[in-house]
Amino acid sequence: MRRVHTAVDPAVEVRGLSRHFGTRTALRDVSISVSRGEIHSLLGPNGAGKTTLLRILAGLTRPSAGTAHVLGLDILHQTAVVRGLVGVIPPGDRTFYQRLSGLENLIFFGRLYGLGFRDAMRRARETLEAVGLTGQEHLMIGKYSQGMQKRLAIARALLTDPAVFLIDEATHNLDPEGARLVRELIRNAADRGAGVVWATQRVEEIRGFADTVTLLHRGEVRFTGTTAQLVSLASPTSFLLRIRNGGMAPELMTAQLRAALGGLGVIAPDAGADGEHYVMTVANGSTLGAAIGAISRADLQVLSCHETRPEIEQAFVELTEESPS
Repeated sequence: MRRVHTAVDPAVEVRGLSRHFGTRTALRDVSISVSRGEIHSLLGPNGAGKTTLLRILAGLTRPSAGTAHVLGLDILHQTAVVRGLVGVIPPGDRTFYQRLSGLENLIFFGRLYGLGFRDAMRRARETLEAVGLTGQEHLMIGKYSQGMQKRLAIARALLTDPAVFLIDEATHNLDPEGARLVRELIRNAADRGAGVVWATQRVEEIRGFADTVTLLHRGEVRFTGTTAQLVSLASPTSFLLRIRNGGMAPELMTAQLRAALGGLGVIAPDAGADGEHYVMTVANGSTLGAAIGAISRADLQVLSCHETRPEIEQAFVELTEESPS
């Protein structure tokens, strides 16, 4: 488990934050705290308010109510200072100069961030290597793929080794290896003490990566805690089994399966399936292995078994479901 630094001011502290755009509410009474060295994921569907919150923390949008501090600095009154201390990775980036190369762009932004020319050149080459763009550094940005431009945006955020990262859909348009590299770079930055706010709608990428998760829906906080705590809120996991039929009537097969399982779980035919597919939910205190073993001992052959929906995805769906009106 990675070490999170808590002895000094939090990297990010948000209290009672709201943002209204006319009659639309993008954020309502949101509070989060991110320690130095912590990866804090903002999880939620499109329109949840994740990007609005990041824009406020980056000093690009003013809140309608509430407070936000970055490294102990008030984002409303010390905006310029805060901007110089954070590394921002937006979901899409149109701020690079298309007729300059990747290297030239990074040198330009390094100089803009206050680095001398030699330091800007050195850091540009180091960060290009870190994101896997060595060999494409002299290519014009207009010829970069979307994935390459995303990597370049990450390289730019790393230029000054910032104390806080604000990251919006960092792995969008990246292949699995590129996404893995990005998470590794950000994890290393957190290990060095940086606070990370990582916004995503991809539930699968936060397991084993985020220290803390805040789930936003329609601008409100629905959950804050660890990924394990999030998973614990999900309904029992179901599995889709394919069981060799051998010409047995579906009603008889179902009765035999239920008798074999006993108290280990519940099972029913998959709606509209072919007589070989069944949905099974394992009882609390039991295990999938025990349930499969009981079925096999009843001379029923299990041909395949698949989780119908990962637990973390199930929790996400249940927490963002709309209540019936």
